[in-house]
Amino acid sequence: MPAEPSTKATAWAIFDRIVADAAPAGVHTNPWLRTVDRLTYRPDFKVLRKLLGVPLYLDAPSTTGVPALALDVWMSYELRRAGFDPDAVWPRPTDPRIMPGAISSLLDGLPQRERQLIEARLGRSMKGVAGSSASVLGKHYMKQVDVVMSDWDTGPELLISTKRMDSSFGKNAANRVEESYGDAKNLRLRHPLAALGFVYGLRSTILSTEPDKAEWLIDLLGKLGTEDDAYHATALIMIDYQADGVESPEDEVDSIEKADAETLFEIIDVATARVDEALAALPDIAIRHDVVPPQLQPARFLAIMANRVIDTAPVTRHREARRRREQAPVG
Repeated sequence: MPAEPSTKATAWAIFDRIVADAAPAGVHTNPWLRTVDRLTYRPDFKVLRKLLGVPLYLDAPSTTGVPALALDVWMSYELRRAGFDPDAVWPRPTDPRIMPGAISSLLDGLPQRERQLIEARLGRSMKGVAGSSASVLGKHYMKQVDVVMSDWDTGPELLISTKRMDSSFGKNAANRVEESYGDAKNLRLRHPLAALGFVYGLRSTILSTEPDKAEWLIDLLGKLGTEDDAYHATALIMIDYQADGVESPEDEVDSIEKADAETLFEIIDVATARVDEALAALPDIAIRHDVVPPQLQPARFLAIMANRVIDTAPVTRHREARRRREQAPVG
């Protein structure tokens, strides 16, 4: 009888099913919409709400990394919707979550038996070839980045850091933003052409329990996206739910770098993970767009990130992303 998977491994199984169901046979919807005078990006918030429900269903604390991981999975899913190479966007929708595109191409060209042997070896995390999190060298220090688009021949083309906070706002909110400002300077100075972004997931209870802190934090997030040498864009995702799960302890863990390192490559049995049961029981999650200023809306953020990657790359690269943007349906 297979062993019970860890909370994080179970979460990955559910996350993978959610994004796979949203893109049958790997075919994603086009997020771009063209109106008379503008081109807009339409995020798939239905998928985001499902992903955000997974940590609540599993009662996963922040120390597992699962609550923050939901944002990472959604961001990478949206970049695939925009038409970027699925193997170049990390985390990937399958294990290993981090793997250069050249390795993926090599695996695709191997006979099935050899491919399975090498994939099993990669599953044990061959350092420098595959991994579960991506660390990028900035000007002064290495920084773990949550969502990355990179390859050996290009270097980083997109770097997105995500943070998630569901409680302890007074203790931790300012620290998270201040740390992110320093991280932006560090990364931008070494990778000036890469699209650099910051996404903050915040539980809506801050609006009633600490309104002054919420006002200050929202204002600061907006200013972070206006610095010439920091982030190209920032986004706020205001998460509204009634359940009591996903609390942020004093020693908050909001990135997969620090969470459950011993289970990063756990092989899971989907039946044991009870994915179908989980999908049927995911709690209701709402996204509060009404309290988020226009400059922090996720749609604007994703449009800026996608456009920057396309516009700074040679015309011969990212052909599918260019095609999707150019052939956006008229609405």
